[in-house]
Amino acid sequence: MRVITTSPRKRRVAHITLGLDTGGQEKLLVEFARHADRQRFELFFLSLTTQGRLADEIESQGWPVAALDEPQGFRPSIALHILPWLRRWRCDLVHTHDSKPLIYGAPAACLAGVPRQVHTRHFAQLDYITRRQTLLTNLSARLVDAFVCVSQDSARVAIEQGISAERVQTLWNGIDTGKFAACGPQADGPAVVVARLSPEKDLTTLLRATALVVRERPAFRLEIAGQGPCQADLQALVKELHLQQHVQFLGEVRDVPGLLARAQFFVLSSLTEGISLTLLEAMSCGLPVIATRVGGNPEVVIDGETGILVPASQPEALARAMLGLSSDIQRCHEWGRAGRKRVECCFDIRRMVTGYEALYTASETSTLAKGTG
Repeated sequence: MRVITTSPRKRRVAHITLGLDTGGQEKLLVEFARHADRQRFELFFLSLTTQGRLADEIESQGWPVAALDEPQGFRPSIALHILPWLRRWRCDLVHTHDSKPLIYGAPAACLAGVPRQVHTRHFAQLDYITRRQTLLTNLSARLVDAFVCVSQDSARVAIEQGISAERVQTLWNGIDTGKFAACGPQADGPAVVVARLSPEKDLTTLLRATALVVRERPAFRLEIAGQGPCQADLQALVKELHLQQHVQFLGEVRDVPGLLARAQFFVLSSLTEGISLTLLEAMSCGLPVIATRVGGNPEVVIDGETGILVPASQPEALARAMLGLSSDIQRCHEWGRAGRKRVECCFDIRRMVTGYEALYTASETSTLAKGTG
């Protein structure tokens, strides 16, 4: 008698995001698309706003992308606009990314009868500011089975601000180290930063630190990759500090590995961070890094082994660190090699995706029961 076996049905997972333009969270969604276990999962992606340029990369992996083209502002009806997509895709799980998708996506998933929900907060601090948003996020978090934070620091903040500790879990971000050759630091290369030109990145402090550095090292150069609302103000500050020969704004750079390959070290002056993908990318290239001691940065950078941690908003401390690295190429190489090993060990993209997929298939009878906490 021949026994006929059938493979289990693939679980259908809908990722809900605010948008799919360039950014750390959006880049991670592309990695979910690339590295999903296709034998066990079928993915769908829903943007609350526009598709953005990263939608093409997701669709090239064979996963559908839909966009609601919703305007800005709080609109409860957005949840009802999500609902038909979840029913059409017959989802087994909804994975929301950051607060607005959670506020709208979690109720929609309940209305659609989706049996399991996972949420990820990608920022170090809560990415909302009003009391209404705080209340709505905390209420929506009661509907999810797992509230994932990308750093231990972010998890601590989430619990302090009212998210049930039973739901909170930490999963570090990851990158595909195969995309970044370990070229190591270049002795005559510039310092490099890759970041959105926005207030929380505090590039003003970095420019003021650079002004201090060039007094002692006139050949010092800083290259800034990225775009954002602070660009005009930062360019004006460069002129005010007479740094036109030392600082170059590159705009959005598609070839980040190529940029990092010609650098001596990477610097990040942020006021807040989750687990910075650009920091991981720099370390993957074998670069030593200087970063502020905020958010998840101390979970990435081992001070004195893979780089230097400095206080935020202190140009003098940042300048001392930059001067120290720029004058010690041997230490740059040692820390760069250690940084590459740390990323390979702890921050590989496959490790991250596997961690999420374990949450997707966790028992429905786990202690993360809905409606408590």
